[in-house]
Amino acid sequence: MSEVSKEANNSQTFDAQQITENVEAGEQKLQNVDVSADYEASKEFSVSEVDRTSAGAKAAAAATKPQFDVPAPKDIPTSANSSSKPDDFRAMAKEVKPAGTPGNVTDDLVEKAIDRGTPGS
Repeated sequence: MSEVSKEANNSQTFDAQQITENVEAGEQKLQNVDVSADYEASKEFSVSEVDRTSAGAKAAAAATKPQFDVPAPKDIPTSANSSSKPDDFRAMAKEVKPAGTPGNVTDDLVEKAIDRGTPGS
């Protein structure tokens, strides 16, 4: 199978070589490519005829319109407790994660770990 792929590469190389030889001999003209002009011409195809009219804007608005009504956000007034007392913070933390939940490290648990020592000792 490697021979087949080599032949495909050789045929492309051969074609390119033939064009090069024909251009050098004057039998064939070299293609002249104006990239800037091609780019400017391509801009005409980037926008359809419908999009250039008001019907295109209406169609785009209809296509991107939400399928469901989205309620407007409501402002909920909140008041910040600026007492800066540690007990207030602890109370708030207990509301978020009550004591006794899994993964809660208590002072007793830390004391037991200290009494047992470090692993491998």
